[in-house]
Amino acid sequence: MNHTPKLLLTPPGILPPLDPGFRPIATGNRAYRAAVRASKKKVPLAIALERESSAVSRYETEILPPEGDHAADTLHFVERLVKFLLWQYGGWRVTVGGPRAIGDPIKNIYAASGPRAFDCRFMGPVYQKGFVVEAADCQDVPAARELPVVLGGHLDGCRIGFDLGASDYKIAAVVDGEAVFTEEIPWDPKIQPDPDWHYEKISHGLHLAASKMPRVDAIGGSAAGIYINNRVMVASLFRAVPKDLFAKKVQPLFLRMQKEWGVPFEVANDGDVTALAGGMSLGKNGVLGCAMGSSEAAGFLNGNGQITGWLNELAFAPIDYNPQAAKEEWSGDRGVGALYFSQQAVAKLAPAAGIDLPKGRQAEQLKFVQDLHKKDDPRAEKIFETIGIYLGYTIA
Repeated sequence: MNHTPKLLLTPPGILPPLDPGFRPIATGNRAYRAAVRASKKKVPLAIALERESSAVSRYETEILPPEGDHAADTLHFVERLVKFLLWQYGGWRVTVGGPRAIGDPIKNIYAASGPRAFDCRFMGPVYQKGFVVEAADCQDVPAARELPVVLGGHLDGCRIGFDLGASDYKIAAVVDGEAVFTEEIPWDPKIQPDPDWHYEKISHGLHLAASKMPRVDAIGGSAAGIYINNRVMVASLFRAVPKDLFAKKVQPLFLRMQKEWGVPFEVANDGDVTALAGGMSLGKNGVLGCAMGSSEAAGFLNGNGQITGWLNELAFAPIDYNPQAAKEEWSGDRGVGALYFSQQAVAKLAPAAGIDLPKGRQAEQLKFVQDLHKKDDPRAEKIFETIGIYLGYTIA
């Protein structure tokens, strides 16, 4: 961009004590949309994202003309909007309908050689198609075609539930809705290149839980990453596995387990499972679920109690317009959720709080800060207050 956005850098009314440079997407967008409403030259913008089974999500808004005093604001607003929608909905084809002076730059930004090459490389394998961004006129943008699904919510019989985290995995045996066994098993999967190691570790936990019940009627699991029809498409848990072995052994890992156990077996993104669990515990639909662990997971339960089928990888969704925001190591992007709602957020904020963290894994560093907080250390309190302010503005 040739100029610095002005409207989007509107400061929040409440500054996080450890991050005064925080410029929430919510306040920047509010200022930009106010300028759009006041303009006599506003133009329509429509964005569609196509994913598996020809499902399409569509978003419509209005923007300022792509030239003039707020040209930089407009391009940055649309680029961040596309980024957010991409990680909210997912998709292999993104259609940007509106002025070509906006659509064409977005197409270049999200090309394989552009600044968002990570997003391009990531989405292609997820949907097993070449990722593409297209510029079009608004009337040529595809219509929405959502495909929500009913998932889980059953408590009868003998069931196993598991959650695969980055530092431990949790396993539970449940009989008619009552937990008869729960266990947290430490592990460090991110450094393990052998897919058989992963299979054996997970299988051990399932057999351990099964030994606590007279039979197994169904198995349900959650894990960080992207799972489509029980196939592992992308997951940081298996990042050390070579590509050829990932395709051969990791992608069908849970299909193999399903065949072995011979019972209904479902694996879903941990954010979707969080939303489902929240809906069950609250007795409500229309639930946003957030899981803050080694990274950030999110999921949605719609008004009919259905999982949306969206990608929901909000760890990569932008929440901060500050151009000096911390850079997320995997995507290389700044101001995205993983560094604001996770163990990584605590580690990021600790130096500003004046806390020297012990060397080791971030889970251990988090516990160190939590122990300080239990002792009423004001430095630790500022970390969680800062994360709370992040969350308030991001929900908005």
